[in-house]
Amino acid sequence: MGRAVPVSAGESSGSVVRRILLGSQLRRLRESRGITREAAGYSIRASESKISRMELGRVSFKARDVEDLLTLYGVTDEVERESLLGLAREANVAGWWHSYGDVLPGWFQTYIGLEGAASLIRIYEVQFVHGLLQTEAYAHAVVSRGMPGASAAEVDRRVALRLERQKALVSERAPRFHAVLDEAALRRPYGERNVMRAQLRHLIDMSEQPNITLQVMPFSFGGHAGESGAFTMLRFPESDLSDIVYLEQLTSALYLDKPEEVSLYEKAMERLHDDSPGPEESRDVLRGLLQLT
Repeated sequence: MGRAVPVSAGESSGSVVRRILLGSQLRRLRESRGITREAAGYSIRASESKISRMELGRVSFKARDVEDLLTLYGVTDEVERESLLGLAREANVAGWWHSYGDVLPGWFQTYIGLEGAASLIRIYEVQFVHGLLQTEAYAHAVVSRGMPGASAAEVDRRVALRLERQKALVSERAPRFHAVLDEAALRRPYGERNVMRAQLRHLIDMSEQPNITLQVMPFSFGGHAGESGAFTMLRFPESDLSDIVYLEQLTSALYLDKPEEVSLYEKAMERLHDDSPGPEESRDVLRGLLQLT
């Protein structure tokens, strides 16, 4: 894949959000008119599954397709049509991460755009330190172990991508970031002893940033609300966009936005927050682990 046209982080991240916003608005228009996906697909010379992907914001939009769908849905007001067509144009702006297309799975590109556009990121992690909080050396160890057959150049590219994502946490428009790390993620060694020590010190430093809240779920608590595994919750400044739960799998990912599903993860996250030691106590846990490493 070729390099993307350079754009600002705000534009590239926002394009994903605009794509999802446009898709959701097209879906509401279609459903309000009682039109099936099959009929909508026929009107733009496409399949029902293409309409489904458009409404989920998983594909780019052609202006002609959007125009034809708006006509089908009876949207004749020029101001409303232009507003939606403008969303389509903005949604097609390439993200900065497209330049990493040689090492970036297609299913992960959507997440990076959403992550960069979020105003609040909440995560629970159990396997290793979350990517946004990893040092370069630790990230290198994680990627190397996870991809034993990868070339050194590919590992370096993946690490560079991870470090690029981290810039959002210290930017002028940095999101609030609330992380709960299971103690297992902190005790499982990645890299040599000095790598783990540097990673723990980095977590202590990052936890003192005003937009970052870091908690550690200790072994001593026993069973807890994160029993189903790691997950991420994203919230956006756009009022039209609902919270999204991101679940990463080995070869793909799930994006949940149904209110009843998001609510269950919301409750699990709240319980993790409530049951874990607070930020200062968690820093003490990190300091204790540093002394043992």
